[in-house]
Amino acid sequence: MPLTASYAKMAQRAMMVCMADPTAQVPRSLTERRKAQTQLEIARCAAELFAERGTAAVTADEIAAAAGIGLRTFYRYFRTKEEAVTPLLAGGVSGWIADLAAAPRELTAVAALESSARRTLTRTDRFGVDGLRLTRALLRAVPGDPALESVWFRVVHDAEESLVSVLGERLGPGADPLEVRLLAVAGNTAMRLAVQTWAGTGDAAAGEESGPSPADIAVRCIRTLTAGVAAAGVRTPQG
Repeated sequence: MPLTASYAKMAQRAMMVCMADPTAQVPRSLTERRKAQTQLEIARCAAELFAERGTAAVTADEIAAAAGIGLRTFYRYFRTKEEAVTPLLAGGVSGWIADLAAAPRELTAVAALESSARRTLTRTDRFGVDGLRLTRALLRAVPGDPALESVWFRVVHDAEESLVSVLGERLGPGADPLEVRLLAVAGNTAMRLAVQTWAGTGDAAAGEESGPSPADIAVRCIRTLTAGVAAAGVRTPQG
């Protein structure tokens, strides 16, 4: 069952509040902020349980108990146990896109994609490190789990639409819409490949790191996948 656009937007807001990103548009009311925090806490509990025991072995009741809420409250926020991790996944993507939107205007679009990806994937604050750890664990569980895979690819789809908006604004009204879309697809695919590739490296059980960092993989992917678009003319911001 696909996620709704309104839910995806709510999930992104929830994570942005916890990231304390100055560019984020936070919920306006105390009720909305509390709802976002509750959704995030449920997401983190679900991710921890999925990482520890596997998605199939975890029930919605167990996630609710870990988050300190009742099962009815859980289902007021999420329709399935897999959907519960959406705020965690969507929030990381939202942080990247918010950083891209705030990148210096003198940077080319590709350079802005690279710098924002590197900053997002090398955050050293507690939540940044913990968020990456949980995201990595979730992405290890995605292959072979159709429900979790559906959640992940819905987040990826929504990210592309957000990138089109941010890059279109950055490049100005004179930019070719097709080239803006191509750049968004390239950047989005690069980040998806980077985090999925990174998730598959190292010893998951021992928490062992091996190979290049997620930021290094992301920059390599962005440079490779945006090369053709940049050659076609999407090089510098306009206006």
